[in-house]
Amino acid sequence: MATKVTASQELDVFKDEKEGLLREVSSQAVWSLSSCKPGYGVEQLREDSSETYWQSDGPQPHLVNIQFQRKTTIQDVCIYTDFKADESYTPNRISIRAGSHFNDLAEIEQIELGEPIGWVCVPLKDLVSGKPIRTFMIQIAVLSNHQNGRDTHIRRIKIRSPVQKYPMFTSLDFNMKANIR
Repeated sequence: MATKVTASQELDVFKDEKEGLLREVSSQAVWSLSSCKPGYGVEQLREDSSETYWQSDGPQPHLVNIQFQRKTTIQDVCIYTDFKADESYTPNRISIRAGSHFNDLAEIEQIELGEPIGWVCVPLKDLVSGKPIRTFMIQIAVLSNHQNGRDTHIRRIKIRSPVQKYPMFTSLDFNMKANIR
């Protein structure tokens, strides 16, 4: 069952990064797409601009594959779409899957978007512990578009991880030995 999610132009996805709570880990991954029109691929999807976008070219589902070299903790996946600009190219239902490789992917979340303009952040939690998931691979699958559109536009995707906090030593003895000279 899909969770209904609304996008927000006011959502500041950079706030938690500025405050040091989350960090963007997309650059640590290898990105691939199921298909794309020439000039509308991974480079445009990864740009820091909401004016450029990825445009798929082929049958649904349209896939964005994000593979990490090591097991990575993922807090959330943020997707930027613009229904006013893209209309029938705008995703309606999206499945987010995680696993070690292509053959063991399991659906973590399925969301339904209602004419989204702006960022949608989808938290990825382990069902048992409630903590952020740890995975080698994330796959974002566009299952359907608004107005039964065939191809899709996604303007930006951010993969965010929690920042590890290390305890501060309080005794003089520990502080003296905390750094290797």
